[in-house]
Amino acid sequence: MAAGLLMNSCSLNEEPTFLSQESAYANLTNATATLDGVYNAVAAYRYFGNDFLYQSYGNSGYYVSGIQNSNQATDNRFLCSLKPQPSATYNENPWEYMYVAIERANGIIHNIKTIDNPESADDALWNDLVGEAYFIRAFTYFNIVRLWGEAPLRTEPSDMTNIHMPKSTIPQIYDQIIKDAEMAKKLMFPGSRGRSGFPSALAANMLLAKVYMTMATTDDPVPEEGTNYWQKAYDEAIQLYGKYALVSDYASLWSEEEGNNTIESIFELQYNQVAHSNHGRLFTASKATVGNTWGRLKINAELVDAHLNAYPDDTTRYKQTFKTGYVKVNTGKYTKVYPENSKRNSFGNAFPYLYKYWVKDVTNFTSYTNKNFIVYRYADLLLMLAEISNELQNGEEMQYVTEVLDRVGLTPRDEYSQGQDAFREAIWEEYRYELLGEGHDWFNNHRRGYQWFKTHVIDVHNNWSKFNPNVDVTLDDNEETVMHFPMPTSEINTNNDINN
Repeated sequence: MAAGLLMNSCSLNEEPTFLSQESAYANLTNATATLDGVYNAVAAYRYFGNDFLYQSYGNSGYYVSGIQNSNQATDNRFLCSLKPQPSATYNENPWEYMYVAIERANGIIHNIKTIDNPESADDALWNDLVGEAYFIRAFTYFNIVRLWGEAPLRTEPSDMTNIHMPKSTIPQIYDQIIKDAEMAKKLMFPGSRGRSGFPSALAANMLLAKVYMTMATTDDPVPEEGTNYWQKAYDEAIQLYGKYALVSDYASLWSEEEGNNTIESIFELQYNQVAHSNHGRLFTASKATVGNTWGRLKINAELVDAHLNAYPDDTTRYKQTFKTGYVKVNTGKYTKVYPENSKRNSFGNAFPYLYKYWVKDVTNFTSYTNKNFIVYRYADLLLMLAEISNELQNGEEMQYVTEVLDRVGLTPRDEYSQGQDAFREAIWEEYRYELLGEGHDWFNNHRRGYQWFKTHVIDVHNNWSKFNPNVDVTLDDNEETVMHFPMPTSEINTNNDINN
């Protein structure tokens, strides 16, 4: 009975089934395999493998769902229109697997004793394993608090005494995220490289920088109101500067052969090690390969026009971001979508696809690849430093944005030299031009609060000159529903301490 409750209540799972509780921490080999189980939960289909991306991209204001090929399809009328439903799978599944990842991380944190003064490589590795568990727990709670707001804060392995738990406040969750990230910094391998293909302590600095940037701007309550969180964000972000580098070829980041674990990668999910990537199916149009691809996410068309207007010569980033035409393998015919097809007279041709995770090999019949998913990369860090420096007015902001643009042969737009407000607008857009579709869209759009999200995303989309009610979705602007997802129905139904 207890096992059944742990499996079905409050979205929790037991320890990974491939190792028993007794053997999971018996030696370094087993403990490392147990940590792989934590990453497996993060990379799983219901989290980063598919559902979390579908959830956050679809609700960001930047995408429509290709399911049912109509703007009247259920997910377009609700998720992509910013009216998500509590019992929908896109809301239930990521919640469940985020807590699976947290539960597995809790097991490592509470079952492995760390070593205060590690004297051997084995000692350091034991500490690193625990540090990575702290990092994943902090990273996942950061996703939870931004998406849902108040939520149960589970930091102990689950048993019958704590299976029912009330929601913690948003400041309480942020406090725990910061504590966990600080522990991760202390315990993980230092420098820019830890275990091969896995994050080091600098990834925790990156996480903390994002946490403090969010706390500096969000409408949500935060710990210690009035704190200079921009300075705290700078102090964390600057630790990574110069420790990584931009790859010379932007396009190579999306290559299965060249794009895994590059000098630009700060944290990426190892799909060739813990799982197969499903992203090709999610983003590649149906019939674009011999495999079973879906094309479930398409980009709102105004983003194409915005990119071309801002950077008409940005061919490198544009071509790697937008897929505007492809050959159907079953007919051999070339299919044009916006803007190659400018008419936008049907849902099927009205939106471009995201090319970054497009399956490049049309003969791939499996529809899976070994391409990792880059969660944090150095270009993002440079844009963060540019934004933070602009807020602090420390004179460094142009240096960082110039580095990002140099790679693709561009110079900073005039807006970057027109004062703090204009720079703030331009750098927010730059995240999109550089990072569109890399998991940050929902968070970057919501980070500065409701009014920013409404004026910069919702109103821009709804008032676009080419808006077509026959194909486009209308974004809702109800502050109560567009800033957080509703508590999943399963959590309300199974957790006696939560009723809404």
